[in-house]
Amino acid sequence: MDSYTAQTGETLRSVAYRMRLDIQKLLSLNPHIPNPDTYIAGQTVNLVRMIHIPIAAPQPPETDLKQWIPLTSLEEMSQTEYDVLIVGAGAGGPAVLWRLCQQWGLNGKRIGIVERGDLLIPTHSMNIPTLNASRKRDFYKNISYPLGKSQPEYPGASQVFALGGKTLFWSTASPRMHPADFNEWPISYEELTPYYNIAERVMNISKGYTQDSTITTMMLEILRGSGFPEITELPTAIDLTATKFGQVHSNALFSSIAFLGSALNQRPFDLAVNARAVQILSENGNATGLRVMSPDKKSYVIKAKTIVVSASTWETPRLLLSSGIPGKAIGHYLMNHSKIVATVKIDRSYFPEVLGTLFIWKPRTLIEPYQMILYGPDLERYLWYPVFENKEVLKEFDIGIETLGVVEPQFENYIALNHASVDAYGVPDIQVRFSYSEKDKAIIGKMLQATNHMVASLLGTIGAKNRQPELSFYVPGEDYHEMGSYRMGNDPSTSATNPYGRIHGISNLYVADNSVIPYSGAANPTLTTVALAIRTTDHIIHQLSK
Repeated sequence: MDSYTAQTGETLRSVAYRMRLDIQKLLSLNPHIPNPDTYIAGQTVNLVRMIHIPIAAPQPPETDLKQWIPLTSLEEMSQTEYDVLIVGAGAGGPAVLWRLCQQWGLNGKRIGIVERGDLLIPTHSMNIPTLNASRKRDFYKNISYPLGKSQPEYPGASQVFALGGKTLFWSTASPRMHPADFNEWPISYEELTPYYNIAERVMNISKGYTQDSTITTMMLEILRGSGFPEITELPTAIDLTATKFGQVHSNALFSSIAFLGSALNQRPFDLAVNARAVQILSENGNATGLRVMSPDKKSYVIKAKTIVVSASTWETPRLLLSSGIPGKAIGHYLMNHSKIVATVKIDRSYFPEVLGTLFIWKPRTLIEPYQMILYGPDLERYLWYPVFENKEVLKEFDIGIETLGVVEPQFENYIALNHASVDAYGVPDIQVRFSYSEKDKAIIGKMLQATNHMVASLLGTIGAKNRQPELSFYVPGEDYHEMGSYRMGNDPSTSATNPYGRIHGISNLYVADNSVIPYSGAANPTLTTVALAIRTTDHIIHQLSK
């Protein structure tokens, strides 16, 4: 009660006595009653001091932000000349953006990035509470573009047109390429090592995801004693830091959206989605800008001093070929990994109650040009799953084995334009030519032997009885590791860019995606693509500082 209306016969002193209040305090709260012994019937007695504070009005928004990342219209971008303009937001493009923002800070230079797709999800799909492994798989299949349906020689190909691209769905497997792979590169392993270090740090890559897991520990022991001494925990791009002290770590599995978030908190940049790049504009050996189209087919020209194309192994040569950029090697030397997949049924009784997670890796060696990845339990079902999903107690469970082999670069494997068929924006569709060489087939034979050896080792120790393993060879493209169609090198007759990703013959046009990788190796390519993109960015920064 903040106040009281005095009754007949009451004084301020009697009110204080009855309510057990200090009379001096009551006098200070009621300066309109100077005498504590005067009758005050009908007067208001203040019991609590009134504190007068300003009324807080609802605060209006400071910007017109209506989505989870600030966007810039193509009309506005067409009125700006950018110091660097990036085309594509898969793995490479956002890595370039992040490095520019980190190195430049608030120096006044203008950075723009355009993405063909729309905003899909703001993080890796497995960071989303409503998706588990099976829903994530269906989600990917339903939103991706099935390029392979029109490519009989590369039927497994698919594309994701969205901010973040395939990094929204990738496995997070992040091994480095073997030093021996760099014998076929124009740069050495030692030259790329500092950029591997940077990429691993910013992507939170470690072997900690399955470390000390019961199933991982037991499987490593079994396989190391069965002829696979190199096998170890798989490096993965997963943030294992706990959320505390106000710092939120909700994006456990890495996607390139994390690059965008880090860049955004270092300096402003302009981003447009649903922006279809249709032509690189060039004049006298220099790129001058980019022609893009909106979904309503309105055309815009964005000017830039330097352009970095990171549109993917498929879309980068498509854009540059349709723009008339010259080069004998453009679109050629397409590679993927050959891939054998086995599924082995494991007897749960061999393991203690707490099973844990399996994600281990046998790297390639000098004499074994393939890597092997084991994952489970129950394939991807419990490799990662939402915390509130009920984990079924299994009597048996499946372990997946993926064996990825080196595929040599061949000029005869290529992406070309099909001028008889164009998309809605007038850009010619692509046509893929691909086949495995005799050397590739020999490696596939070795992969099969190694896979069968590993399967036999598991069946002979912890395998479920009377269960036959499943073994299959994936069609080209199903591994999603396409690369090489805009390969780097020193010779313009056998490469499309120089060792820094700069396109031969054009001083300010670069490529930073899987397509620049000149030799496939056996390792998953995303880490290497990011490391190369950061290296390319440092070169661009140096060139622009002259």
